[in-house]
Amino acid sequence: MNNINFVAKKLNLSDIDCYGKYMAKINYDYEKSNNEDGKLILVTSINPTPYGEGKTTLSIGLNDSFNKLNKKSVAVLREPSLGPVFGRKGGAIGGGRARIEPSLDINLHFTGDFHAITSANNLLSSVIDNHIFQGNELNINKVVFKRCMDINDRELRHISLKNRDESFVITPASEIMAILCLSKNINDLKRRIGNILIGYTFDNKEIYAKDLKVVDALTILLKDAIKPNLVQTLYGNPVIVHGGPFANIAHGCNSLIATKTALKICDYTITEAGFGSDMGAIKFFDIKSRKGNIYPDAVVINCTIKALKYNGYDNLDSGLDNLKFHIENMKKFNDNIVVALNKFDNDKIDEINKVEELCKKYNVDFSICYMYQNGEDGCIDLAEKLVRICEKKTKHYCIYNDNDLIIDKIKKVCNLFGCKKVIINDEIKNKIENLQNSKFSKFPVCIAKTPVSISDDKNKLGYPKNFDMTVTDISCFSGAEFIVVYMGNILTMPGLGKTSNYLNMKIIDGKILGVD
Repeated sequence: MNNINFVAKKLNLSDIDCYGKYMAKINYDYEKSNNEDGKLILVTSINPTPYGEGKTTLSIGLNDSFNKLNKKSVAVLREPSLGPVFGRKGGAIGGGRARIEPSLDINLHFTGDFHAITSANNLLSSVIDNHIFQGNELNINKVVFKRCMDINDRELRHISLKNRDESFVITPASEIMAILCLSKNINDLKRRIGNILIGYTFDNKEIYAKDLKVVDALTILLKDAIKPNLVQTLYGNPVIVHGGPFANIAHGCNSLIATKTALKICDYTITEAGFGSDMGAIKFFDIKSRKGNIYPDAVVINCTIKALKYNGYDNLDSGLDNLKFHIENMKKFNDNIVVALNKFDNDKIDEINKVEELCKKYNVDFSICYMYQNGEDGCIDLAEKLVRICEKKTKHYCIYNDNDLIIDKIKKVCNLFGCKKVIINDEIKNKIENLQNSKFSKFPVCIAKTPVSISDDKNKLGYPKNFDMTVTDISCFSGAEFIVVYMGNILTMPGLGKTSNYLNMKIIDGKILGVD
């Protein structure tokens, strides 16, 4: 690895705070920059499978290929959560010859951002309960803010406190994570923290974090976490890693500060959105683009033959229907689409040709990528195509208007999935009506559902048609400024699997194995 100061020089960054030799925090005020924004490339995917499709690996390899073509580029990624690292999904540092380093540190404690977010979240919970214990001057009757932890622990889904039942969420699903990733600067972070809805009084009036006089303390805990992190690829190329909201529960994108910083200091910014285009990519356009006024110049849809077969119940022809959906879905938001096939050694030529034929039918570019095997040489074709494509103008599409009714916002997003009917019971309809009559009515909606299906049913693979979707709950992230709509059986605190990754981890004579 190169010293991180050398990596920073590639981006003309002169002010960084080093965390050892190979990691740093970036001190850069993008709001004061006179630089024009570079091109923004969004990497998304077909619906995920247990095999992994390689979105992060593609983003890293594409960045290396851009740099080999002497293009000033940077990949902007999310930070790994310890839950998946020790659970079944694993880390988030790429794979093969398309990785970021120092991988072990990034997958574990990194620069402490997740710990700071967890601590800030739980300080607020502690202050809420202390306020009640000390006399409850605010007349708190109902608490809606939850504790969090960045470890999978199903037993924390239901806990009993002295005066009420509660539950934990995993840190990437917490509102403070979402707030940090959508804040423009530290003052905006402080404002948003103050606006967190923590509960209601006995006469049903809203109570906010700012009413507890804890906002400055929480912001102080996050003073370094709000700064983007700089690391490098195996080829010494710069990568910014910051924030980590889950895309199946929250908005699934890295921080607004990190992306806007990259756009000011590079000609090409490569960023990813979690899971398939029905999850992170839609939320990128609907929430992050809306809040930050940043729209991709091109969209890359990542896929593999193995994942397409999985989505087709072990049949490639049926699985291609899933790719059809994601092409059609992204074409509603952007004209500049490329399908990138992450090639494995056992992929057959006739199978690859079928994917390419589908792309020709939809008039989108197609590129075969070998970044896992070939590193910086593996995405040259894709990079060259994107250089050309990014010069074309593209549309900016909004799913709905801010002033639309909340119920209509939900239905319009579900309509993108192909849903024919949204089922909402009377209790949740009352919650929606209360939000509609509040100052939160103009917020965008964030659909929380299974990522493995376009629908809210994990068993409906491929491209399901004419299905219903069921709203199981709704809550307002008033600080993050969006409304979370829970659909189907969605868990905000995962559990460990029977064959979780921690079983494969070893430390032998100081050498650590299995953390990837």
